Amino acid sequence: MSLPLVQPSDDFEPAADAAPASARPLGPVPARARKLDRVVEEERAPTEADGALARVDYVSRVTYWTIHATALAAIVWLFVGGVSTTALVLLGVTFWARVFGITAGYHRYFAHKTYKTSRAFQLVLAALGASATQKGPLWWAGLHRRHHRYSDGPGDVHSPKDGFYYAHQGWIFDPRWNATPLELIPDFARYPELQWLNRHHYVPVAALAAACTLIGGFEGLIWGYCVSTTLLWHSTYSINSLAHLWGTRRYETPDTSRNNLLLALLTMGEGWHNNHHYYMASARQGFRWWEIDLSYYVLRGLAAIGVVWDLREPPAAALAGQTRAAAAAAERA
Repeated sequence: MSLPLVQPSDDFEPAADAAPASARPLGPVPARARKLDRVVEEERAPTEADGALARVDYVSRVTYWTIHATALAAIVWLFVGGVSTTALVLLGVTFWARVFGITAGYHRYFAHKTYKTSRAFQLVLAALGASATQKGPLWWAGLHRRHHRYSDGPGDVHSPKDGFYYAHQGWIFDPRWNATPLELIPDFARYPELQWLNRHHYVPVAALAAACTLIGGFEGLIWGYCVSTTLLWHSTYSINSLAHLWGTRRYETPDTSRNNLLLALLTMGEGWHNNHHYYMASARQGFRWWEIDLSYYVLRGLAAIGVVWDLREPPAAALAGQTRAAAAAAERA
């Protein structure tokens, strides 16, 4: 049986003044992000916030498909010439570390602010997420906030209602989403280091590729970066596509989000997608004890040593499927 929708508020993104004190720069606090009309946006050209490379459309396309082709060739070669242990270790480490960078960093911290941390570790999370080759933190988190605001409706960034391919990866080449929506993420857009990283998101990518080469040579580059990145892309993309098509629905949300154990294992907990769309303010997406959420477990470990703190949990009212007002009141109590 499905339960009714509950959200922390209509404007789900936290107010700008909710940033942790240790991560808060000096200066006036900007206004909250304005509400957008529920319309399909026209093409938005990249701005200075996106960096010079974003203005050359063919660069991202050529890079994207070249990495795919290289990964496919490496997998084919695996059956002919094999692969070294070093390359496989690099594959595993770079894949899981960057999954965490996307799930716990870009998603649960920058897009939803479900926990607090220092300004220094905030930058670590941003750099780790950028190394996943999914552009900068402001672009990623800003568009994700838009996705939740218009989920599976007009103006959604990546809805399966626009086709499986579009929801999975076609949307990243849609010119409507080229520019960073700074108006949707003013709370983080005021940090100069995040602005710089958003413009130069290729720097962590280049550093990772260089490190893989130094450790494992050309084979290390291929498996530690190209194969790992391709698997990472399609693992995280599956939440936009498969997690809106395949799985179970515990809660009555106005979108098509679903819970899926396999996707949760593959993405360190993101597969509990119906839970997340029901109560997106929680750092924990596996609401039941048996819903494995590796990102949350790592965050709890980091909280134990003081690196992060104030992890937000789903209130009992939300778990019970009470109304939005009742859940909000219970959280304030």
